[in-house]
Formats: sequence, C-alpha cells, structure tokens
Amino acid sequence: MKLSIVNYGAGNIKSIQFAFQRLGFEAKLSDDPEDILKSDKVIFPGVGEAKSAMNKLEASGLNALIPQLKQPVLGICLGMQLMCNHTEEGNTTGLGIFDTEVKRFSNDLKVPQMGWNIIKDLKSPLFKDIEEGSYMYLVHSYYAEYCEESIATTDYGFNYASALENDNFFGVQFHPEKSSVIGEKLLQNFLNL
Repeated sequence: MKLSIVNYGAGNIKSIQFAFQRLGFEAKLSDDPEDILKSDKVIFPGVGEAKSAMNKLEASGLNALIPQLKQPVLGICLGMQLMCNHTEEGNTTGLGIFDTEVKRFSNDLKVPQMGWNIIKDLKSPLFKDIEEGSYMYLVHSYYAEYCEESIATTDYGFNYASALENDNFFGVQFHPEKSSVIGEKLLQNFLNL
C-alpha cells in the first residue's frame, strides 16, 4: 500500500510516520502532485497557524489538488481545519471540503485545549471497534462547529465536531498518532477503508 503524507511544511510528520511504522507501513512525505495522486491513502497533517499553512499550500498548488483526490484522505488537527470552509485563525478561507466553520475557543475556557478528552457520537467506519467515550489527545485553540458531516464530537464547554467525513475525506481534530492504542486503532481503520 502506498501512503503519502502531504508535505507543505506544516506538520508533526515524524510522529505520524512512526505511528504507521508501528502498523507495518511506510508513509512517505511528498509535495509531488503525481506522487500524491498515485497513492492509495493520503494523510494531510498540520501543526501551526492556518494563514501561513494555507499560503504554503497555495504556493505549491496543493490547495487545488487536495479537494480533487479520490482515494481516502485523512486530515489531522490543522489539516482537518483547513479542509473546512473558513477559519477565524488569520481569517483564512479553507479548502471547502467540509461544510462548516472553524472558530476560536472563548477566553472563558483554558486555551489551547491541551491533553486527553473524550470522543463520542461516533458514526463512521473510521471508528470501527472504538468505544464511545474513548480518550484521544488534543492540542488546539480553534474548533470546527458541529455540522451534518460530524462523525464524532467532543465536549469542551460545549459540543464541537472532533471528526468529520465527506465522501472519501475524513478529518480528526485530535492526534491519533499521539493517542496510544485507540489512536493506532483509528489509523488502522483508515488503512482498512
């Protein structure tokens, strides 16, 4: 199986590669459109600030490529947020794959949300054999609003979408590569899609 991690200079790449290695697969870093198109699965990671990340995607033309992909694509953290319509972070227009907005957590909450929290309302093959109320590791100051494409929610003062699905596109706000056995199970489920 050919796995590509979209390389646009905004990612927690090593921990993702190690997580797939533990599952027996090599995930290669690529910014080559041909290479990405030929992949069986694509991972779209992201750590950092939305505006500069989107600028990097636009500079490489990857912003046009990603929404056209036909194979399963998994956006992680900022990657998922950039797949939404718009994010308040840097007033950034997203890729429009998920029909929802990304907002900043209120200052009434401790921001960023950092640490383990529960995922619930699970509804996707991505969560096969993962129990309601499982814990995942999160680090984020912005969240995707709950919408029809939500396949998991998390409560941090209110319910927000901690995972999204639209056709072959999946997004998770949490970091499966840092979420121990449950996160590894989710990555295996993604590989099995």
